[in-house]
Amino acid sequence: MALFGGAGGVGASAAFNLALGGGGHEVVIVDSRPEMVVSHVMDLQQVLEQGASGSVRAGDQADLRDSDIVVVCASFAEGPSDSRLLFLEHNAEIVRSAAEAIGPGWGGVVLMVTNPVDPLVTLFQRVTGLDRRRVVGYTLNDSLRLRTGIALALGIEPGRVDAWVIGEHGDSSVPLFTRVSVDGEPVQLTDDQRAATTEFTRGWFAKHKALDSGRSSTWTSGLGTARMVDAIANGRAGAGFPASIVLDGEYGIEGVSVSVPVTLGRDGVEEIHEWEISDDERAALHAAAEAVRAAAAGLVGASG
Repeated sequence: MALFGGAGGVGASAAFNLALGGGGHEVVIVDSRPEMVVSHVMDLQQVLEQGASGSVRAGDQADLRDSDIVVVCASFAEGPSDSRLLFLEHNAEIVRSAAEAIGPGWGGVVLMVTNPVDPLVTLFQRVTGLDRRRVVGYTLNDSLRLRTGIALALGIEPGRVDAWVIGEHGDSSVPLFTRVSVDGEPVQLTDDQRAATTEFTRGWFAKHKALDSGRSSTWTSGLGTARMVDAIANGRAGAGFPASIVLDGEYGIEGVSVSVPVTLGRDGVEEIHEWEISDDERAALHAAAEAVRAAAAGLVGASG
């Protein structure tokens, strides 16, 4: 598998977690900064010496077409903005270069990590003509932040909450408060708990960007990306992922990519789960889809 933009923080974290995960992945790091690629490869070789599995090497764009899974995590350098959409046009050009390198008739799976992920998945699927189930967007972090917010509001340990965010990976995200559980048992949050959770979840990205630290959520995204790659390559993780995919009638939405619950496998998205959600949640999901559609329509080749 190939990491396009793999010398950045998320790509390097994904490579590290893939090595530790035991899946035996052959990882190729592709990036426009060859000195950074070599630096990571040299470092990761000693990770392998400590019992990690698989292999890692430097590559170039020609390696994308030869890979069964391509993770697109290359990105224009982000500033302290609190909106992912401001980087859409710059990142669309990067995504197009990956699409051109893969070329027509490719039989692998793309995991899109570059933001804003939903319009970029929409763009990538349209310009490549790949089966929509083979172009998957990484949106796990929204659900993880929701779970953290709920755990803090309830005063319980991390990892006990199951909760999901669907819709846009951004301002139009839709937290499913009707499907919250703790230790497998359904939980109804109080108004105050929901408000505290919403404040934490909605404010996380803006608060992090305001730090102007020059880094993204590399550890979270790297581990989540590695787990999704492993699920696609080996079918190990089952149905436990929210992911952005171009919908074709599911949830009453067509022709645009938003995050929904899926099962992953060797062909990408094996199943899209259409859960029962409230009328308000469904309306918010449709509003998110229209926001993504409007963003994608502004890209050359994405509106037709």
